[in-house]
Amino acid sequence: MAKRISLREFQQNLSERLVSARRGEGSQALLGVESGSDELPGGSRWLIDLADSGEVAPLPQLTYAPLTQPWFAGIANIRGVLYSVVDFSAWRGGAPTPINAQSRLLLVGARHGINSALLVRRALGLRPQLQMHAAGDVRVGAGETAPWLGGRFKDAQDVIWTQLRIPALLADTNYLDIAL
Repeated sequence: MAKRISLREFQQNLSERLVSARRGEGSQALLGVESGSDELPGGSRWLIDLADSGEVAPLPQLTYAPLTQPWFAGIANIRGVLYSVVDFSAWRGGAPTPINAQSRLLLVGARHGINSALLVRRALGLRPQLQMHAAGDVRVGAGETAPWLGGRFKDAQDVIWTQLRIPALLADTNYLDIAL
């Protein structure tokens, strides 16, 4: 049975690993998050390069923004900085992410000069890249791919993961256009 740690210890450990990865000190690990269902393009489990992942934050109170797309969850104030919050599951055409104690914000845009956050179902921690094996490409629809979709990987438990390319996501005009 796995050792149980408190949420605070988990977040501190993850934060320390993210900082060391930005400095180039970390091992080859990827941040794992869960969002949406397996029927959506890319599936429900995502891998994000630590250099692009930003911070994982508990879900604060969101401020509704009128006249925006249904997938735009609102605005979040994280330590005095405003972030636009996109429900990653709803943006991909799935059901809205449930708002509960496991919901997290992935602050993805700060490194790239965009205060953007992804609302995800939960953070799954770091995944060793060396234990992942290629599992093919992801198709959005009738054979087309999206630039923000990376490769698919299978872990030791045969779980399929999709790499999320944050810079390509932040450059996607569909992601940036929140107005109705």
